[in-house]
Amino acid sequence: MNSVIFWGATGQAKVLREALSSSGVELVALFDSRNIRSPFGDIPLFHGETGFLSWEETCGDRERIQACVAIGGNRGMDRLTRTHWLKIRGYEILSVTHPSAFVAGDVTIGAGCQILAMSAICANAKLGEAVIVNTKASIDHDCHIGRGVHIAPGATLAGEVTVGDFAFIGAGAVLLPRIQIGAHATVGAGAIVTKNVPDGVTVVGNPARAYHKL
Repeated sequence: MNSVIFWGATGQAKVLREALSSSGVELVALFDSRNIRSPFGDIPLFHGETGFLSWEETCGDRERIQACVAIGGNRGMDRLTRTHWLKIRGYEILSVTHPSAFVAGDVTIGAGCQILAMSAICANAKLGEAVIVNTKASIDHDCHIGRGVHIAPGATLAGEVTVGDFAFIGAGAVLLPRIQIGAHATVGAGAIVTKNVPDGVTVVGNPARAYHKL
């Protein structure tokens, strides 16, 4: 049986363990930079890189252990940085696809992607490294999704949408065909996006407009 470790020990870890429950991959350890408790009574949690290095001294055959970064939300840069850190240390980075998800045969999936329950990724879509496609999210044909993007539950991306690196697409948002979302941009929950969104801009509403804090 292959083994996997998770960096991240909160909600995303729970989701990923469930997604892997029928895969034959066994979770053997958790790691988190925060001083928190393990969400699983049967899995040990080690804190920070110091804890990780201590665990490595006793982990045995590293070649049989894969790694997955269980950091969700809008922390795409953190997720990708930790993915690269684990890869440099010699771990194979696991991409997770829930058995209830639909993924077309010609989809390109980068290392460390997480495609969760009842989501759909259609023909010729391309996902960069460390992308999360959350529960019931839909990515239609020819979409290009950058590194570290998180597409939240129930979001819908119509055909030929482009999403830049580290953008966050909120729950239930709808992106019309051929829309371009810039790097580090945020699309609010339930937003209907009818125009391109520049880098770093947050949009909300129907139709989506730039959000400015008062």
